[in-house]
Amino acid sequence: MKLYDSIGPNPRVVRIFLAEKGITLPSQTVDLAAGENREAAHLARNPHGQMPTLELDDGSFLSETVAICEYFEETQPQPALIGATPQERADARMWRQRIDLNICQHIANAYRFAEGLKRFETRIVCVPEAAPGLKKIVADRLKWLDGQMGDRPFLAGTRFTIADIVLYCWLDFADKVGQPWDRGNQKIAAWFERVGARESMKA
Repeated sequence: MKLYDSIGPNPRVVRIFLAEKGITLPSQTVDLAAGENREAAHLARNPHGQMPTLELDDGSFLSETVAICEYFEETQPQPALIGATPQERADARMWRQRIDLNICQHIANAYRFAEGLKRFETRIVCVPEAAPGLKKIVADRLKWLDGQMGDRPFLAGTRFTIADIVLYCWLDFADKVGQPWDRGNQKIAAWFERVGARESMKA
């Protein structure tokens, strides 16, 4: 088994998920800046040219960040980062879906259409005029999420889950690519510091 890794928030989600599980894997870095993910060798592993990609022991490949995490949750259930019961799993998946659709995808496209435009304009359809609106949506949805937090230490309540990992990686990415988010969202700011202090965040 081997993890094809790279820079970026999605590969980092998988690395943190594995670190929380205590799983170590051989890995190979794919150079996104050089376009290695669009070359024939990687396209044979993942025809979509995306990262990360997991090679299984039988030589087959899994891609898509959440699918890879789900695979490791099922093969090594403890500690449960999605859930140990149907209700826990549904709750974690609900929160991951909420933050992905409302926040993370908008951060990603705002970056591709603005700060990262020179890198992406020859690879995908980019809509630069949409970037300001996407950033505005992110700000609005973070304010919404801040109001949802209450006294919960983590998104799904008292449990640290995949939802926390995904949101942390994308907010940290936003900070680093010219999309700093408003620390006036005090519940989210406190959550961000709490999650960032975990050892796994170094992965």
